[in-house]
Amino acid sequence: MRQALRIFAVVLAVSLGCSLVVTSAAVLLKERQARNLRLDKIEHLLAAAGIAAEPDADPLQIFKTRIQALLVDLDRGRPADPKDLGIADPAAFDLRAASRDPTLGEAIPKALDLAGIKRRPRYMPVYLVRDGQAFSRLILPIYGRGLWSTLYGYLALERDLITVAGITFYEHKETPGLGGEVDNPRWKALWRGKQAFDAQGQVAIEVIKGQVDPARPEAVHQVDGLSGATLTTRGVDRLVRYWLGSQGYGPFLAWLRNHLNSLPALDE
Repeated sequence: MRQALRIFAVVLAVSLGCSLVVTSAAVLLKERQARNLRLDKIEHLLAAAGIAAEPDADPLQIFKTRIQALLVDLDRGRPADPKDLGIADPAAFDLRAASRDPTLGEAIPKALDLAGIKRRPRYMPVYLVRDGQAFSRLILPIYGRGLWSTLYGYLALERDLITVAGITFYEHKETPGLGGEVDNPRWKALWRGKQAFDAQGQVAIEVIKGQVDPARPEAVHQVDGLSGATLTTRGVDRLVRYWLGSQGYGPFLAWLRNHLNSLPALDE
């Protein structure tokens, strides 16, 4: 009997010890994974803005010194006070959770859901790029349906809020070699210098099927489609147009054009 109790005690102690090790490892790994995910998003954000980091530079430090996060009320087209919403840091705003939240998110009428996302946050973070205290570029989070997945990324505009500075996607599950070519640096480079809006201020950027004819006047608004990936091409085209339009950042961009000279300093 005593021998059986000893065996039971040893087994119990080993089980408890293993459980403690596994639990501790899971907690530590979860924290590390969250940090790595945040770091990856920051690196993509900086890449979209064309900010090249030195080999030994810390992206987090570059973000702190060059980037200012604002929370935008999409309906009003104005910056919102994060504290009014109980948000400590606009840069940490969880747009997926917000879109599902009955207070922070809302359903999109089907006729207006160009990006195929069904719901959207009522608020979105945007990022001002600073050269010193001078505003130089604007980075906009974007997302929408592709063929197999929802693509999440960033679109950067130059200070004129018309010219595309860059685009990148930090998360998607599109087909490697086809829709997955949204990750190809050569394709992303095609976006730089394109005009997102026409002379009347209407969204004009589009991802076309096939290649752009540089001799045509509309070429300044067009980007080559992804070869063999018609549905992903269409998805990227629609999500970009959605977020630049009246359902997305359109009202805020109109407001910002009139307030470029009165933006808060980076350390405010």
